Amino acid sequence: MPPIYIAYLNRLDIEELKITDQEILAAIETSLTAQGRGDTVIEPRVHLEPGAANGHFNVLRGAIKPPIDRAGVKIVGDFVDNYKLGLHSELGILALFDPRTGAPQAIMDASGITDMRTGAVTAIGAKYLARKNSKILGHVGARGTAYWNVRLLNHLFDFDEIRVHSRREESRNSFAERLSRDLGKKVVATEDWQSCVEGADIVVEASRLDTPTPMLKTEWIKPGAFVAPYGTMSAIELSLTDMMAKLVVDDWGQCKGGKFGSLRAHVEAGKLSESTLHAELGQIVAGLKPGRESEAETNLLWHRGLSLSDIALGHAMLEKAERIGVGQRLRFA
Repeated sequence: MPPIYIAYLNRLDIEELKITDQEILAAIETSLTAQGRGDTVIEPRVHLEPGAANGHFNVLRGAIKPPIDRAGVKIVGDFVDNYKLGLHSELGILALFDPRTGAPQAIMDASGITDMRTGAVTAIGAKYLARKNSKILGHVGARGTAYWNVRLLNHLFDFDEIRVHSRREESRNSFAERLSRDLGKKVVATEDWQSCVEGADIVVEASRLDTPTPMLKTEWIKPGAFVAPYGTMSAIELSLTDMMAKLVVDDWGQCKGGKFGSLRAHVEAGKLSESTLHAELGQIVAGLKPGRESEAETNLLWHRGLSLSDIALGHAMLEKAERIGVGQRLRFA
């Protein structure tokens, strides 16, 4: 058997790549286009709950045809109390494989990939479903993915006003300070949900609730806004979907089942179903279904996280690493 080598990229290697906002968005938009055209295989995520702490593992699997031409599996933990130990709440790895032979090609730190690709899907959803002149962002949540939501949304919209909120005061204040420094503009940390999201053109809900609780009130949502809720536990009122012109998801197969997700109650109540669903985001990006069609539309994107996004961004990082000589080459067999 010929020797098999794998590329290994740890967190420091990922940081050294200095991947740009545009590189992230381009990789994810490519994967969404491939999904919309049917050039992918995606399996609904599964969960492992070890029961030893307040958290669980997400296992995501998929494959993308050429030109990406890779299969992949990501395992990422989501442990709410990790901050008490000085750890990120989401720690994970991505393994990439040759889809024709099954030979492993790479093992990569997936914590940064998870954050970046989540933010990119939020931003691309807004690109196609929000008003082009959206100027006010209201963002609830300050976990790892939140930073990239705000950063990549601002890359596309250059907001006049950014508001952020999270449950812990020290968390929201430090989050606002980091964003202000990195974006070069004022970011306001609000003391409650209402002052964060009311009247915003784009609303992102990335909260960390222990149990489903309707914290985000439908009456606070501005007509014509774009809303992207994706908390693990539902934080929105059941009535929120009633005001939406278009309900969009990343993948209906994984959104319609399972125990987690911000619109789980809406699926169970029949408010989000195959008949009320407008499209998967990939269908819109690929030009097969329309995105926003008028200024009056109030639209919603629910994304649970796609293995395809992880694979596409991991592929882009791996190619850049090979070009600039970052990472390690390990012999597998």
